[in-house]
Amino acid sequence: MKKNKPYDKDLKVDEAFINSLPDLQNGKEHIQGADVKIQRVGISNFKIPLTFKTKDGSTREMQISVTGTVSLEAEKKGINMSRIVRSFYEYQNQVFSLDIIEKILIDYQNKLGSFEADIILKFSYPILQKSLRSELEGYQYYEIALEGKLDKDGNFTKIIHFDFVYSSACPCSFELGCHAADNRGVAFVSHSQRSIARISLKVNELIWFEEIKDLCLEALQTETQVMVKREDEQAFAELNGVYQKFVEDACRLLYGVFNEDKRIDDFKILCCHMESLHNHDAVGVIVKDIPGGFTSNVEYSVFNNLTIGK
Repeated sequence: MKKNKPYDKDLKVDEAFINSLPDLQNGKEHIQGADVKIQRVGISNFKIPLTFKTKDGSTREMQISVTGTVSLEAEKKGINMSRIVRSFYEYQNQVFSLDIIEKILIDYQNKLGSFEADIILKFSYPILQKSLRSELEGYQYYEIALEGKLDKDGNFTKIIHFDFVYSSACPCSFELGCHAADNRGVAFVSHSQRSIARISLKVNELIWFEEIKDLCLEALQTETQVMVKREDEQAFAELNGVYQKFVEDACRLLYGVFNEDKRIDDFKILCCHMESLHNHDAVGVIVKDIPGGFTSNVEYSVFNNLTIGK
């Protein structure tokens, strides 16, 4: 092989030339290691801007991080991973949804000759939040992942993962503080902490991200704030006093609102209270508990930016 030839800028790439190129991914002769199926292989952290529709009818473009994988049978060495990327660009100019994820999965399942295919799209979704008592407002960002799964029988499952950040004031700390104040006349501040609920929903029809946020807020009441003045900070302190909760309470409160929504076939709720009293966190997991549904395994790997429970 000679290495002193200049780069050929004028090379004509036609079908005959492409067919002459070696393709190591197809065929079994170059397989290394065990002769077994790989359950998932593909790409991770592929970035692309995609447009989503909001509940008010407008659209919003967001930077998306894509993980796309397929199953690989034992007789194949590998897959053409660029086809996963190309599948997304074919739909780039459309308003994106879970239904388009199904189309993409079918596309690259067919192109890659795979039996199973998965996609996870991760992004931060902004929703305007008004302050509690002042006229201020600002954008609260919610970590979201859209997950699509296509099995070998063509069954498509769509899942929305949604992170909701809230404050959890400890009821025990409050009662002990009140005891100290009532019996010994001392000042106290009961402890609270920033907390996260990760909501995973298997859905059968459209549910807006804004509606998921509203359901979380209805259940927990004490969402963290974006813009505050003194009157807002006072209001937040009052809300935490009225809506004190242990992690067990948070799980059950969220269960109550999501179990009532008929658009949701199944759900899994994971709550983490990042303790200010202890050097460990308090966690809880609750599922709808239906046959073949979500399990209560403590699995926190959907989002890279939340590393609890690994």
